[in-house]
Amino acid sequence: MDVNQPKQEHLLALKVMRLTKPTLFTNIPVTCEERDLPGNLFNQLMKDDPSTVKGAETLMLGEMLTLPQNFGNIFLGETFSSYISVHNDSNQVVKDILVKADLQTSSQRLNLSASSAAVAELKPDCCIDDVIHHEVKEIGTHILVCAVSYTTQTGEKMYFRKFFKFQVLKPLDVKTKFYNAESDLSSVTDEVFLEAQIQNITTSPMFMEKVSLEPSMMYNVAELNTVNTAGESESTFGARTYLQPMDTRQYLYCLKPKQEFAEKAGVIKGVTVIGKLDIVWKTNLGERGRLQTSQLQRMAPGYGDVRLSLETIPDTVNLEEPFDITCKITNCSERTMDLVLEMCNTNSIHWCGVSGRQLGKLHPSSSLHLALTLLSSVQGLQSVSGLRLTDTFLKRTYEYDDIAQVCVVSSEIK
Repeated sequence: MDVNQPKQEHLLALKVMRLTKPTLFTNIPVTCEERDLPGNLFNQLMKDDPSTVKGAETLMLGEMLTLPQNFGNIFLGETFSSYISVHNDSNQVVKDILVKADLQTSSQRLNLSASSAAVAELKPDCCIDDVIHHEVKEIGTHILVCAVSYTTQTGEKMYFRKFFKFQVLKPLDVKTKFYNAESDLSSVTDEVFLEAQIQNITTSPMFMEKVSLEPSMMYNVAELNTVNTAGESESTFGARTYLQPMDTRQYLYCLKPKQEFAEKAGVIKGVTVIGKLDIVWKTNLGERGRLQTSQLQRMAPGYGDVRLSLETIPDTVNLEEPFDITCKITNCSERTMDLVLEMCNTNSIHWCGVSGRQLGKLHPSSSLHLALTLLSSVQGLQSVSGLRLTDTFLKRTYEYDDIAQVCVVSSEIK
């Protein structure tokens, strides 16, 4: 075999170009004082320059568009568009032309060709054009593989391909935090607050078109990112929700478990799927990008075997005057309990009633309500503590301190 055999020339030429929108042209102003040697020459040249904005020649503002000079950056969630052209550079007719475009990522290979059918023939100086689009869903290295096969007039089958490598960058940094809270004292389900921190890590500003939470089938969601002004709902970030480079914005959502998915104990246990964030933005001259996070998961708070919650309690009470509270006791275990209530006085809060009262048997996922009376001997913000529940079956005691706080004020002297 002759190792110096020249490379065979193909009859067809392949060109691949990325399709992007143009950018605004900015002119660098050059000025000088009128007493300097150029005099008013530089100022007059800027005024005559067609690329500057009349009346604002020194502000580096342009009103002309320029075509892209390089590949540019492409970010996760944007649409990659490419123009593929196959031109017949020869003086003979080429037959059975098949153009195939694949996109190779680190995890998969995607076929982007608009048509899988071969073109019957291609005359000299004619071309086959195609435009491909693909929404980028992975970061890292991408390779566009363009392959061309055809048949010459002599019946010889020819084949060649070209590779185009580009990097897909991460446009946003998304962080989430969960906060557990009860909606009110009489609520039977727990609310979950989700805070989403979104940071623009690109070099250009973004217009945040939509940031929403798509909840799972277990939850209903309420967005807390608007305020009512003059009877109209407005975004808390203003009418123009631009996110500058490296800026961070917080979005807040409230989720409530649906009644059919909440257990009788009033809480959803274990690891649950909350939902996923859907983020849509636009950059430069309207290029659109979209990202969806993976399913967000949260560990439901644990309450142990017995959960004690307050149903009613006054905000303010009078010094040395009895006040009433209502407690709810829920059996969160999978066994029946026989409970005994004990009340331990503290330095400021004193329980009124008989300690060691039998509450009876409490079955799994069942609840009971207790009306209790207290008295405070110290003014100020006082913590309600000192409740003890003992399961006589297992001889296990559950202690409840800092259940709530009340404001104790002196009673008016008549």
